[in-house]
Amino acid sequence: MKNDGPESRSERSQGPLTDIERSEFYLREGERLAHMGSWSLRADGIFDYWSPETFAIFDFDPKEGIPNLTQWLDVLHPDDRKVVAGLIQKIFSEGVKANVQYRVHHPKHGQRTMHSTGEPVLENGKVTRLIGNTLDITEHENALEEIRRLKDELYRENIVLREEISSTSMFEEVLGTSSALQSVLALAAKVAPTDSTVLIIGETGTGKELIARAIHKRSRRAERSFVGVNCAAIPSSLIMSELFGHEKGAFTGAVQRRLGRFELAEGGTLFLDEVGDLPLETQIALLRVLQEHEFERVGGTEMLPCDVRVISATNRDLHSAIAAGSFRSDLFYRLNVFPIELPPLRERKEDIPILVNYFVDRYAQRAGKKIDSIRKKSLEALQEYSWPGNVRELQNVIERSLIIVDTNEFSVDKNWLSHEFQSNPRVGPASEISTEQEQIEAALAQTKGKVSGRQGAAAILGIPAPPWSRKFGH
Repeated sequence: MKNDGPESRSERSQGPLTDIERSEFYLREGERLAHMGSWSLRADGIFDYWSPETFAIFDFDPKEGIPNLTQWLDVLHPDDRKVVAGLIQKIFSEGVKANVQYRVHHPKHGQRTMHSTGEPVLENGKVTRLIGNTLDITEHENALEEIRRLKDELYRENIVLREEISSTSMFEEVLGTSSALQSVLALAAKVAPTDSTVLIIGETGTGKELIARAIHKRSRRAERSFVGVNCAAIPSSLIMSELFGHEKGAFTGAVQRRLGRFELAEGGTLFLDEVGDLPLETQIALLRVLQEHEFERVGGTEMLPCDVRVISATNRDLHSAIAAGSFRSDLFYRLNVFPIELPPLRERKEDIPILVNYFVDRYAQRAGKKIDSIRKKSLEALQEYSWPGNVRELQNVIERSLIIVDTNEFSVDKNWLSHEFQSNPRVGPASEISTEQEQIEAALAQTKGKVSGRQGAAAILGIPAPPWSRKFGH
């Protein structure tokens, strides 16, 4: 249909346009420029009006007349067809307004995205007609998707950059010349060039994340992201969303789509610290990612491919957790492809002077103090202490000491190394605790009196729950 302007029309024999004709002309031109068509649908499912642009955006031939409702629904995407048909039925039965977005297969232009709005017309209390318009928003949606993609990329880069900034200063702390540490570093160097999953086992404060970063730095993924997540620090109700992301509206408070750590680590390395604290439901999802290399966001239906190397760490005895039913054995074997066990600081005391010198220099610079020497008795005391908190505890003691030191000689208050605070953080076959009573007391102290449950003393000691507790959910 050729659209004549009002001037060209007025020069022909028909004479000048009437006000109604002029209004109709501008309305058609406005719809054509906006890719928006108007229409009218009766309660019996018959369209009794389609504007010229409605034919164009749905690619129907005006010469063949207006299609019926079934013919029009056939051009909609199969996943959207039922939703739109249900909305139309609801409009005529309840009188609600139409507001819906859906996809259409256009023979010439491929898949297009439409947005329709409509107003029901009431006669004698019944809806007899729906009058509305349809807007082709494909370009708008494409632009929004590009904005979302760029926003996701910026979010990913910001998260990774913040984590890199906060952890870069820690990387040098893999220090020491002891044979125990050198054996660990040799294993890390061997596994780094591969894509094998690594399970790092060690007490709290032994530097598990530092070894994970060392492996990442020597891998082919070194130029991509290293993303860490502490599985014990996130509530069990949120851990799935944290790892795999969520779609808008997936749960209360999900006001927008959010990328998970697997997406942030795409092409790089994901470090799962305290993996033994994952809920069983999340363990199943993690197992699927490791097996299938794909996942879906919480509240989503699309399977997303995943190219991420997983390095996990734990300070728990996972064999006991498996026996207690709090950790899946199939997931353990997926994670335990290449195990690395970190020695506690008490087993590498020859490294303490190196660590002390490093931390003293580091925190003295931060505090703006000049330290010329380290008191010999303080160094001896540091080497004699058993360090239940390992390197992290040593770091804290030195930082604390530098805050109060008033001379150029570094010294440590021996009261901060009181043995009353020492306890073996891991209870198992290698424990130095000699009696059963002491093992139970240590486990209860570690769990702050909690007996049952995934993180209770019974799970640590490998004691299965009694039948009555399983029956009643304890």
